[in-house]
Amino acid sequence: MTNTITYQNVHNLFKLNGFHLNRNDLCRVAYSFIKEGDEYEKSVGDFVLDWFDNKSYLELNTSGTTGTPKIIRIEKQAMVNSAIATGDFFDLQPGDKALHCLPTKYIAGKMMFVRSFILGLDIDFVAPSSHPMLQNDTKYDFVAMVPLQAHNSLAELNNVKKMIVGGAKMNNALEKGLSKLKTQVYETYGMTETITHIAAKKIGEKAFSVLPNIKITKDDRNCLVIDAPKISEEAIVTNDLVELVGENQFVFLGRIDNVINSGGVKLIPEKIEDKLSSKIQSRFFVTGIQDADLGEKLVLVIEGENQTLEDNIFDGLDKYEKPKEVFYVAKFSETENGKLKRKEILESI
Repeated sequence: MTNTITYQNVHNLFKLNGFHLNRNDLCRVAYSFIKEGDEYEKSVGDFVLDWFDNKSYLELNTSGTTGTPKIIRIEKQAMVNSAIATGDFFDLQPGDKALHCLPTKYIAGKMMFVRSFILGLDIDFVAPSSHPMLQNDTKYDFVAMVPLQAHNSLAELNNVKKMIVGGAKMNNALEKGLSKLKTQVYETYGMTETITHIAAKKIGEKAFSVLPNIKITKDDRNCLVIDAPKISEEAIVTNDLVELVGENQFVFLGRIDNVINSGGVKLIPEKIEDKLSSKIQSRFFVTGIQDADLGEKLVLVIEGENQTLEDNIFDGLDKYEKPKEVFYVAKFSETENGKLKRKEILESI
């Protein structure tokens, strides 16, 4: 597929909920969604009309992955290029059946539509619920979900050939459940600034592989720098600590803004959480809280009622990785994508 395709194109094999629609049809459907649709359909209508207007860009809210949340402009042609790269990486073909179950107000939901228009997918569009495949026995070639949706759809996912999971990190239990399926499941890496994912890895693998036309390096903080000329004119500097594996792969270690400095020892929470993930069944995270002696002390925060932890729970941790205190919070607050609002949770302790 060549890059002569522009955002004005709608592939002749594109279908929405079983109907072949061209550009004019889509705009009519969009008006109908805005006038009479449910809230999630209205955001689709707004997006479709924005997509086919006379501007070459969309204005999107960032999640704050690379800094303070802000509004950025993204060129529609860059979104088309991203869709083509995804199609190449996952070998998506015109006419492939796909499920759209993500909120369209976020970049991931917008991009599922762009991939469908551009690649000619036959897409079923459903409300972005936590059980998106309930009572649905359709066979799909390609599906995108957040971890909570994937967890709640384990019983139905054998009807899915390939699936990408993004928006938040998968926990150990979900990875185990997904690895038992015949479905090809990939965890994705990306953000609004990179127009969703720029890399993916099969579950069980350690390193992410970048999509076509992406180059990666590290800065002097050991954080990932993404050079994606077809997506962004400038290099995207992230706050994600990584280890590079050759030219096209990297291992995600953690967020530099999550690093805890405890008595001069720098600890990466995500690394510690990985070691604990098979030993704690509830959701949890580790973080640093202020301490008079250490500056910051490492603590473990677990969702749910107080429980007695096994004596050997911290056996696999290094000396400085062992939490000094354990807190329990009845219910974690989170974003729609399933990312934990760590600061908000800590304030409730």
